Amino acid sequence: MTTRGGTIGVLIPRDIPAGDIVAFAQRAESHGFDELWVVEDLGYRGGLAQAATVLATTTRIRVGVGLLPAAARNVAFTAMEIATLAQLHPGRIDITVGHGMPHWMRGVGAWPASPLTLLAEYITVLKRLLSGQLVHHDGQYVRIDGLRLDAGALPTRVPAILAGVRGPRSLAVSGEVADGTLLAEPVTPAYVRQALAHIAPGRPHRLVAYNIAAVDDDPTAALMAVRPALAVVGEPDWRPHITPLPFHDELVALRSRCDSQREFARSLPDEWVRQLAVAGTPSQARSQLTDLFDAGVSSAVLTPMGADYLASLNSLAAVL
Repeated sequence: MTTRGGTIGVLIPRDIPAGDIVAFAQRAESHGFDELWVVEDLGYRGGLAQAATVLATTTRIRVGVGLLPAAARNVAFTAMEIATLAQLHPGRIDITVGHGMPHWMRGVGAWPASPLTLLAEYITVLKRLLSGQLVHHDGQYVRIDGLRLDAGALPTRVPAILAGVRGPRSLAVSGEVADGTLLAEPVTPAYVRQALAHIAPGRPHRLVAYNIAAVDDDPTAALMAVRPALAVVGEPDWRPHITPLPFHDELVALRSRCDSQREFARSLPDEWVRQLAVAGTPSQARSQLTDLFDAGVSSAVLTPMGADYLASLNSLAAVL
């Protein structure tokens, strides 16, 4: 559903059983979610393969891929894959390109010396290829010597290309070259406003926000459900997300005192958990979503928690 200037989507968890992927997608569509997002986390499943599957087994819901790491994928062949999906399912696919998690990319020998340069080159060339241009590009990382996608392979509606990034300089690059920005969880209104200040878009720019989510008539149960997924929030890679929060220093200090991520997650005060996730009763969750939309989010994407993802999906639909 579209509400107060934003749309509500849901993310397919990376560790969902393969046999449940189609059922999850179809149920998300039947509930009325506007968007369905898939992830490409190292060691789990490929984003484009998931997107192709759920597009082929649904009829309406918009599908987003978040994210494809630029250093791991040749831009020309990625453009061909995206163009094919966009031809077969016009107007239903969005693609996010990003740096990828640094330790993952280093682990496979694909972390560039200048991630910002690579991302800017990659998205610029990808968008030109998808729009049917003849591309000559001899950059530091991306080299294309006179390629144009065949007219018969071009989509009638070019998909949006977003940048999945965090940090001021990466956000600024997104504002310069991408059609939108994907913010990974946790996303608070304060983080949204800070991110938009760095993005500084001079033209329409979509802002997609992932958030850990649980909805329950018992708000305490909802907070308990999201707490384990917040265990990583105190780690350095997540620092940009929490810097704008008034309890930033206390959170960092708490993480330093805890011997493990699990202990840290257990020790988070309930009030912090309420701000770091979309969690609570249906009315509380709707209020949190409204705050995100008011801060500038275009699409709020909820990540279901719990042992039974299909049941969790059903619970999240109460916000629609």
